[in-house]
Amino acid sequence: MTTPGVEDPGSALVEAHVSVPDTESAQRIADDLVARQLAACVQILGPMTSVYAWKGEVHRAPEWLLLVKTTAEAFPQVAEAVRRQHRYDVPEIVAVPMTHALAEYGRWVRTHSDGLSDAELAEP
Repeated sequence: MTTPGVEDPGSALVEAHVSVPDTESAQRIADDLVARQLAACVQILGPMTSVYAWKGEVHRAPEWLLLVKTTAEAFPQVAEAVRRQHRYDVPEIVAVPMTHALAEYGRWVRTHSDGLSDAELAEP
């Protein structure tokens, strides 16, 4: 059973999670992804504390979390763009499927995560 105005669970929307070490990195990556239309929106949360194992030791560090609204199809390009700009050896870049979304929101994410500028689409 579907609810009017809500997309089916099989939609190809994802929310990518990317952790970064500082606000400057967060802003730079978010701006790049949205400007290149690889993501419709990027929310920046933080600071938060990450506790992780690295090279046999437990570390604790402040980080910021990017919540990248995009599509499964665009995720490989998102991951590559983040990887090129990230200073970690092994950055967190994971995609979580969005199983349900308001239909209008889903259309908006798809329209702004296709790698095409709106100006390109408007040209004859």
